[in-house]
Amino acid sequence: MLSRQSPVVMVLLAALLTGCGAPDAPGSKAQGGSAAAAERTAVERSLVRGAPPELARLYAEGGELLGGGPRAFRARLAELRGRPVVVNKWASWCGPCRSELPYFRRQALERGRRVAFLGANTNDTTDAARSFLAEVSLPFPSYEDQNGDIARIFNGAIAFPTTAFYDRRGRLATVKQGVYATERELVADIERYAR
Repeated sequence: MLSRQSPVVMVLLAALLTGCGAPDAPGSKAQGGSAAAAERTAVERSLVRGAPPELARLYAEGGELLGGGPRAFRARLAELRGRPVVVNKWASWCGPCRSELPYFRRQALERGRRVAFLGANTNDTTDAARSFLAEVSLPFPSYEDQNGDIARIFNGAIAFPTTAFYDRRGRLATVKQGVYATERELVADIERYAR
């Protein structure tokens, strides 16, 4: 016997299956296309417009994988002193990281004029990280951290993902080890610690 929900489930399943294995549409993100670049440019413009100078500089590098190691990361934190900072440690191969990054993207778009967001791409290859960044279109940059040296700065060397919250004075307020199961959980931590 079929339940009342069966037609809805069947439609959703059909929609999911028809997308699997289908060739990419011209100009789609998967073709490295201009759609992702155009979206990223629009996102950067919206964040940079009206943002304080230090945040405008940060978000102008949105979606980029930055080098420079711990020294560059510390310099960026020093530049952002006076603003709360949220740092998310992720890797392209990490399923939980992939599931929560859309939350960080939306929160950066919503709160980016007041709160700084950064990524730390840890224990990953440069090519895999850049490919993933092209897919997700993050509005904030990530620092390349192949050996975990940056993650150790905020006591985040073990778990994937890890999120660090710095207060306006540049002090580490708290570190969350593990995934945000919901965006609401992330919002609660931003409101509690990124002040």
